Parts: sequence; C-alpha cells; structure tokens
Amino acid sequence: MTQVRTRFAPSPTGTLHVGNVRIAIFNWLFTRRHGGRVILRIEDTDPQRNVPGAEVKLREDLRWLGLDWDEGPDSGGPCGPYRQSERTHLYRLHAEQLVQSGKAYRCYCAPHEIGDDGAETGEPTRYSGRCRDLTGAERARFESQGRVPSIRFRVPRDVDGVAPDRKSEAKTSEAQPCVEIADEIKGEVSFPLDEFDDFVLLRSDGRPVYNFAVVVDDVLMRITHVIRGVGHLSNTPKQALLFDALGVPRPRFAHLPMVLGADRAKLSKRAGAWGVAELRAAGYHPDAVVNYLSLLGWSSASGDEFLTRERLIAEAGFARVGTSDTVFDLDKLRWLSSRHIDAMPLEDLVHALDPWIDAKRFPLRNEARPTAVAAVRSRLHTFAEIHDALKLFFPDPSERIQGVRAGLTGNVAALRVLEGVARRLDKLPSWLEPELAQAIREAGRELDAKGAQLYHPIRQALTGSESGPELVKMLVAVGREETLRRIRDAIAVATQQG
Repeated sequence: MTQVRTRFAPSPTGTLHVGNVRIAIFNWLFTRRHGGRVILRIEDTDPQRNVPGAEVKLREDLRWLGLDWDEGPDSGGPCGPYRQSERTHLYRLHAEQLVQSGKAYRCYCAPHEIGDDGAETGEPTRYSGRCRDLTGAERARFESQGRVPSIRFRVPRDVDGVAPDRKSEAKTSEAQPCVEIADEIKGEVSFPLDEFDDFVLLRSDGRPVYNFAVVVDDVLMRITHVIRGVGHLSNTPKQALLFDALGVPRPRFAHLPMVLGADRAKLSKRAGAWGVAELRAAGYHPDAVVNYLSLLGWSSASGDEFLTRERLIAEAGFARVGTSDTVFDLDKLRWLSSRHIDAMPLEDLVHALDPWIDAKRFPLRNEARPTAVAAVRSRLHTFAEIHDALKLFFPDPSERIQGVRAGLTGNVAALRVLEGVARRLDKLPSWLEPELAQAIREAGRELDAKGAQLYHPIRQALTGSESGPELVKMLVAVGREETLRRIRDAIAVATQQG
C-alpha cells in the first residue's frame, strides 16, 4: 500500500488563525491514523507579502498544538527544509520541460497586450492566446526587442488534449470537454475547459505562480492526499491539468467546508477570527483547540464531542465530513477546554498552571499548590482563569473584612465557633487535610455545632463569604499562619463592631 503523504503549506504572511490551522489539524490527524508522513512547506515566493518572523511564529503555534511534522524546516527530514523560495530552480526546470514537450509556451506579451476584446463587451478580460502558436521568427523578433517572456500552460481545448488515463473523466456536455475532479468530500466536480485561459506558470522574472509551484512540489514530495479548504476548489482543475501534463497521477483531493463566524460571514483575520497565538495567550488547552477545530465539518460516529487526541487519530477520515459551511463557536471551544483541563492528571495540571499564577498575589506554598488546584479545577475553562479562581483563597482584604462585618458582627455563636476552631488548629502538629478535617469536627463536637453552624463562620472568616471551595483544601492552600491570622482578625473585627 502506498504510504500516505500530506502537506500543510502556509504562507508566512501573518499569524495562523483557526480557519487555516484547522486544515493542518485534519491533515495531521488523517496522516497519523494511516501511519504516513506530514510535510511542512512554507510557500514564500512572494517576498512583498512575507512578514519577517512569521515563519518562526507559525512553527511555534504548530508545536504548541502538538502538530509535529516529518519533513520540513528544522525537522531533519531527508528532503527538508521545504521553502518555496529555495526551490525556484525546480520550478524553472519543470516549466522548461513542459515547453519542450509542447504543453507550455513562451509568452512575450506586454501587459496591455494580454486581453482580448472582452473588456469592450463588459465580459471579463481573457488572455487572447496571441503567443500560443508563434513561429521561430516571431519569437526571435520579440527577443531582439528585449522582451523577457513568461511561460504559459497550453490548456487543452478538446478531450484529445487530456492525459490518456483521464480521457474517460473529461466528459462532454453539448460537445464541451470538461475536467472532472474526484473529490473525497464533494464527489465528482466538473469544470468546462473553455473556462480557462492559457494560464501563466512562470512570470517573466522567473518566479512561479501559485498553481504551478504547488503542483511541482506535490509531485516531488510525493503527496498522496491534498486536504485543504473548499476555497481552493477553484484552483483544482488547473492543478489537475498540470499533474496530467507532467505525466504523474493526481493526488486524491479533499476540500473541507468553509468556516464561518457567528454572523455566518467568512471567517478571516480581518473579520475577527481568533489567531492560534491568541488562543494560547488566553490559556486554552491545546488539546481542546485540536478537538474543537476537528469538529468543524466533521463528527465522530459515536456522537461524542469531547475526544482525546488518540480517539481523533483513530477516527479521522473523510466519510463523516459534511459539505455545508460550519460556524466557529467560541462557547463550545471554552466548554471543551474545561473538559480537557478537568481530565488532566493533577501533577500535569499544576505544572501547566505554574506560568499563569502570580506568586506575589497568590503566595501558595509548593506543597499546597496541588491541593489548591484540585479544589478549583472544575471551575476552569482556560488556564488563565486560575487567577480568578485563586481569588477564592486570597480575596481582596477590604472585601474580606466587609464580608466579616456583614456576616459575623453580633453573632455570638459564630464567634464561639471561631475561637474553638482556632484553638484546635493552633495545636495541630501538621497541616494536612485529614488532620484539619478531624480538628474541625472535634471543635464542632465540643461546641455542639455542626453543618452550616460550624463551617459557615470559618469560611466567612477566611474569605468574607459563606461559599467557596472545599474548606479543608482552602485551609491547606492558605497555610497555617495565614489561616490563624484571618480567624483572629475576624474575631477582632466582629467584636469591635459589636
């Protein structure tokens, strides 16, 4: 069986956003399922549009998402790195081969000579084809004038011009030959040949156009599956003709449905699409991003939406990809991020949260961090929300005192509970959950207090509120010294007000 080989081919013209990284995710999942190889290819042939540093950032984004590659920049692959700007000689070589075989030709037309009379009739301007059949003398005359040619592809105008193994696919409708594309998602798609001018392969400065460069690269990199967004479907017939002209089998094409914003407009950076770097900065779990973006147009046969990376790899395929546009839903991504955070081993979660915790604002002892994180993990949708979650343990002092005054002033029974609990806690040899829970229960028995009568005053003293995370976990997180200080402060404040 032929090894599956796919490619993700971004241009370094900006940051990755959810629309284009979704393509990388589907390629990666599909290839990993089939034990193939993922190629990273940087399409940087337009120096005017390239943004300095963009390539480095997009590789950082891919690595954050856990999307590795087998060939490409810095991978040590046998054919890497793959940057189109370093492969110009290959495009020129293949363009010349097409010229020599008669499937392309040199075009000496100046810009004002490109169009036909279509502009006068209101129709789109088309290349007139005036250089399609130049004689040797005519070419020599143009070259003597100093004209530097571009190279154009000679689009076949009948079924006989289509590659022999594709003639059965070049169907005709009312004697009009067509290019037929077998798409893994959309099925058979037909494009009449007369829709296409003889298109440029190499510009006069030697730079390749997009459709030619990607085909040459796909041939040389032995790409078996071209998986991309439906917006590229219009490029596919030209590329299919080029594969045929080069005498190589076409890869299998698969065009994923378009991603729309909440307003059902096309998702784009200008229209507020989230960038991968923004999702990372906002603290989303990378596995949740992979999980959610894989669901834009595809679904699991199980109906499950929370899917581990392992399950996604095991299930990824074309069979359950729809053809309708799909809508990006940030709320769904937040929900999945919370599910992935909640599923993390506690040790891994604590480590992941370390960069997000302000050590000065939240002075958690190292041994107390797992307890604090365990107490609030179910509240987190993103790693960044740990800041708000830890406010439950370390509230603003003025707000805590205000809560103490409102809840404990004049409450003699509550103050007795606080005094009794403080005595018990102060005598503990260690500050661990089992010992803390036992001490509070013993204080309750001594004071004949239980339930809300016992626990609410302690919470009120610690945070100014009767609600919050599990009490003993809060005590561990806050620590012995701070816990006793807050209880004694609360007693003093409530007593003074009385």
